[in-house]
Amino acid sequence: MDKKTVLFVDDDPFVLETLKVGLIGEPYERLFANSAHEALQLLETERVHIVVSDLRMPEMNGLELLQIIRQKWPSVFRIVLSGQTQVSTLLHAINNGHIYKFIVKPWALEDDFKPAIREALKYVDTPFLQH
Repeated sequence: MDKKTVLFVDDDPFVLETLKVGLIGEPYERLFANSAHEALQLLETERVHIVVSDLRMPEMNGLELLQIIRQKWPSVFRIVLSGQTQVSTLLHAINNGHIYKFIVKPWALEDDFKPAIREALKYVDTPFLQH
């Protein structure tokens, strides 16, 4: 089985650095982007299985990014990482980006974050799932 790749997108350098350090040793390749545009560039050149994106980012927000990913790379699982907890924001993200999971900030790396990614990895190659 090929090693899977997860792309993490957040404009906060502290969040990306926390993930870089905290996810060392996880059973997947990790890519990091500090903007939606950088994420799209990586998706053009790298085989990515899961994208974990913040919602609130300058220039292009995470929801717009995830909608583009859904259109161009429909087999990529999409996970939202956000401090936004308003029901309308959550529903909009889920309904328009076809989100697999929503992780709310502040999250616990061991209790929330790692299990969500590992769970998604189990389904990446499941052909009958529509994500």
